[in-house]
Amino acid sequence: MGRVTERRKVIRVRDGAVSTRPDTLVAEEPLEIRLNGKPLAITMRTPGDDFALAAGFLVSEGVLGEQSDLQNIVYCAGATVDGSNTYNVVDVKTAPGVAIPDITLERNVYTTSSCGLCGKASLDAVRTTARWPIADTPPVRVEPELLASLPDRLRAAQRVFDRTGGLHAAALFAEDGELLDVREDVGRHNAVDKLVGRALQNGGLPLSRTILLVSGRASFELAQKAVMAGIPMLAAVSAPSSLAVDLAQETGLTLVGFLRGSSMNVYAGEDRIALRTAAAQG
Repeated sequence: MGRVTERRKVIRVRDGAVSTRPDTLVAEEPLEIRLNGKPLAITMRTPGDDFALAAGFLVSEGVLGEQSDLQNIVYCAGATVDGSNTYNVVDVKTAPGVAIPDITLERNVYTTSSCGLCGKASLDAVRTTARWPIADTPPVRVEPELLASLPDRLRAAQRVFDRTGGLHAAALFAEDGELLDVREDVGRHNAVDKLVGRALQNGGLPLSRTILLVSGRASFELAQKAVMAGIPMLAAVSAPSSLAVDLAQETGLTLVGFLRGSSMNVYAGEDRIALRTAAAQG
């Protein structure tokens, strides 16, 4: 789909000089996600990878966990008067026999780029519904120097950000630092859903030997998505929330914040980072 960016007229003021010119902006449109024909959620997103976004969202909701759980995803007729397809409504059909939690069919979620859940009940829900307990995953051991190199690599891969300056990004790296996938979106939670959804579609879950890096902060919702996808390490270039740290500590997720240059804060799961080795070398 070619609706990732749009052009708008802008008045520029530079050192007192005023000019008019077109500017490239990131597109933002609503996407309605339906589950087996029933409305489930609406999210504001950057068009593109919509099927992966929907699949990843349902992984975080505990509905999908394997490629075989998903029968198909299709675009539905939009909300226009003539019923034409706006490519803003998708319907996810699960395979026969896939159990659908009642809560996902009842709550008709509206999500935004800053949304999230809160409270002890949310922590309990993630811990009890996660299919792949992170504490049971094979050991991943990462050098601090490798982690420190990842933000620059993510930034270099942000193609649309270079044109608009208005997108978040999420990237999956292998434990040796190989860049596996990167997605951009107006909402960082959508970017993560697109990564996870693509992994589900390719039969790649759980992502038990990967590092998830996100631009901006690490909210509870992003930590939740990492845990639900079996990702053992979440790193962010900005701060985590207190609830994200609580979730990381309860589930065994390694959580790194303020990953900038050679500096970082490790909030949970420090056993996966070779801190002693780095100290010995220093």
